[in-house]
Amino acid sequence: MRGMIVGFAALVVAGPLAAQGMGGMNMDPSKDVGTAPLPTGWMRRMDPQDSTLTSKFVAMGSGYHVTSGGHAIYYNPKDQATGDYTVSVTYTQTKSMIHEAFGIFIGGSNLQDYAKQDYLYFDVRPVDGQILITHRAGLPAPHAIVAFPRGAPQPPVPGVHKEGADGSATNTLTIRVAGDSVHFIANGTEVKVYPKSALLGASTDGQVGLRVDHNCDLQIEWSGVKK
Repeated sequence: MRGMIVGFAALVVAGPLAAQGMGGMNMDPSKDVGTAPLPTGWMRRMDPQDSTLTSKFVAMGSGYHVTSGGHAIYYNPKDQATGDYTVSVTYTQTKSMIHEAFGIFIGGSNLQDYAKQDYLYFDVRPVDGQILITHRAGLPAPHAIVAFPRGAPQPPVPGVHKEGADGSATNTLTIRVAGDSVHFIANGTEVKVYPKSALLGASTDGQVGLRVDHNCDLQIEWSGVKK
């Protein structure tokens, strides 16, 4: 009888813990934020897991504003880059983006076909000042060149602006291609530089644009491509 009581008690304790674990997998679901016409010339491609969701990417002030429901990329087909060039964007947040990231991509091709997509992107995560550099090619998992750290908190990457106490932050991200070198720059500070051969097969020629995670609210100043 005592064994039955102990067993029942274990189930009672395990039940809520299991529920918490399952709930933890979906504690940050993508939100549906409604729709709005894209600025003239711009295109959007939602990630597959968010294909039924929406986002708002609109012209605002001297730039653009994104309220992202799902994860997505945004680009204007006129923004093509080859050879040596610099591409830059400034993101301003007025509240915490929690653990979300956003950034800039280059070398894009087949972007509306998720199975054939190809692009290289550079993200910043202001909550802890970390960066991500990743090559996406087709359906396999992205190839991380620089991954977000896991486990114990790490010092912020020099040059990255962390969120302030009120959640605000402004970060300017730049990718500069010069000869065989690709430079990744945050707020004027070079955080990484690689030869093209170290980019896990990513091209630097092609479409450039923006990548924004889900549940973000950001003002964007887009500098486009400069030779």
